[in-house]
Amino acid sequence: MKVVVAGAGRLGTKIAQVLVAAHHQVTLLDSDEERIAGLRGRVAAELITGDACEPTALEHAGARTADLVVVATGQDDTNLVVGMLTKRHFSVPRVAARVNDDENAWLFDRHWGVDIALPAASPLVSLIEEATGATDTVALLRLSKAGVDVIETAITDRSRTVGRALSDIPLPAGTIVATVVRGGQPTVPTPELLLRPGDEVLLVSHEASEREIHAAFQ
Repeated sequence: MKVVVAGAGRLGTKIAQVLVAAHHQVTLLDSDEERIAGLRGRVAAELITGDACEPTALEHAGARTADLVVVATGQDDTNLVVGMLTKRHFSVPRVAARVNDDENAWLFDRHWGVDIALPAASPLVSLIEEATGATDTVALLRLSKAGVDVIETAITDRSRTVGRALSDIPLPAGTIVATVVRGGQPTVPTPELLLRPGDEVLLVSHEASEREIHAAFQ
């Protein structure tokens, strides 16, 4: 699947990493040149500088052939404009947009080109809190049709699983390791892979909660 993510903040970057790890073709678009430059070598997506509110920038990012556009900026008006542009001008099949202010949630529907609204109260947005270092395990997204959650846990110097092989870590029922992101690059999660500080473990689970994943790794 070809995906364009508009907004390379903490949230948009994490979404891009998850989609890359799932072997999708991902382009990350942001108007901040310094932000994009800082992601080079850390995120295995195509990185493009440009204003997502401009049709030329969206076209350059591949919106015309995208299967999904995720709009994840911190401004609701921007997210609505980009959502409408991608749906009406580029006929993107599916558009997901982040809702920053709950009072604006009623606008995020198909009249504005949005197929999937991502409320600020959803687990996805808790990734913003991760930037403070206060959270090491967060739910990235829920795939409702498949009935599974994608959960990330960050390995630190204090994690009890540092130096342990994946095969030695008892996982909750219905849970598998999808990938280990190391140095910004997804790594094949072989049973003998030893975890290091700085690793980000992405798991897919039918049953486990964030608390259970935290207990297994931290």
